[in-house]
Amino acid sequence: MVLVKTVSKEKPPFTVSDKVNQDVSVKMKNFRKCCGFLTISVLVVFMVSMVHIWFHRNEYFSFSISGFQSYITNLGQQEPIDDFKENSLAVSQRCIDWDKLQTASLPNLKYAKPSALQLPRTDVNILTPWLAPIIWEGTYNYDIINEQFKQGNHSIGLIVFAVKKYVQFLNEFLTTAELYFMLGHRVHYYVFTDRPEAVPKISLNENRFIHVLKTEPFKRWQDISMQRMESIRYHILNQFHKEVDYLVCADSDMKFNDHVGVEILGELVATIHPGFYASDRSSLPYERRSFSEAYVPKDMGDFYYMAAFYAGTVQEIYKLTSFCYESIEKDKKNAVEAVWHEESHFNKFLTYHKPTKVLSPEYIWDNNIKDEPFLKRKRFLAVPKNHKEIRN
Repeated sequence: MVLVKTVSKEKPPFTVSDKVNQDVSVKMKNFRKCCGFLTISVLVVFMVSMVHIWFHRNEYFSFSISGFQSYITNLGQQEPIDDFKENSLAVSQRCIDWDKLQTASLPNLKYAKPSALQLPRTDVNILTPWLAPIIWEGTYNYDIINEQFKQGNHSIGLIVFAVKKYVQFLNEFLTTAELYFMLGHRVHYYVFTDRPEAVPKISLNENRFIHVLKTEPFKRWQDISMQRMESIRYHILNQFHKEVDYLVCADSDMKFNDHVGVEILGELVATIHPGFYASDRSSLPYERRSFSEAYVPKDMGDFYYMAAFYAGTVQEIYKLTSFCYESIEKDKKNAVEAVWHEESHFNKFLTYHKPTKVLSPEYIWDNNIKDEPFLKRKRFLAVPKNHKEIRN
């Protein structure tokens, strides 16, 4: 057996030079740590500064879109429909840059002095009980409101559905829109159709654009009508909110007959039905059957609004169309169809979510209805047609 002897080496004595070297080494290590920390701090400060600069240049867009996307995501989880308005207000307050606020200055306009004691018109009602104006000819100065609107550099989208035989009305609809609708403003026409090749190629004014969107031609005209709410809702999420600030929704079997401008725009705008402007509450054709989601009790209702012409901000139209779409789907599951289809759900929504502006029958009129002295203008007219033949 071999024995291996381990010899331990003695540690040499600790000298003064060793102490000095050790102190220098520790100081160098601490210096490197400090330099590293300072470098990281400088980089962090630089990055924060860059983010701060970018944020101030883009804060309104980023907050408004993020808030909007958050709302539309939560709405699918049945968030209360009023929450978005409250959230939007909180977001808008957070993203205000107080140092960059500017006062809009109007040009020198010549107009008659308004009176605090005399109404502009006494033959018609011009204000709802919830303080929404009712828009009639002679109740506003267009030059003033148009100049105010220009300060915002807004874009307007005009939505029209032309499915199956209704495509034949597109040429007159678009041609007259170019003559009377939102002149001098940036307009996007959103044409929903099952026949894109049939959309007429008309000459457009400056800052006017046509977008053709494919839609499904359901067999029943009632389904085509109700499906509009789903289509508008879907395209708000995927396209419209990126391109426009306001949406105007109109029927295709109509034509513009007189000036229609920014006086129709607001948060949520609806038009009084020309067949029921003088009707009492009991005669309004709401859905009165309680088993439908469109049900409006007999002691409820203000005006009966026509779903052939309405408008609002992108956010408010999203809330309106979402409500109608979801209510229609609930009715379908219970084998129920509201008496006037999507217009019944439309009126249910407006009964409990009042429009911020109401358009008079000037903005939807039918020449088959007897003219009245109070009707100074016929701005948006129904085109004569055989409903049975067109819908078949």
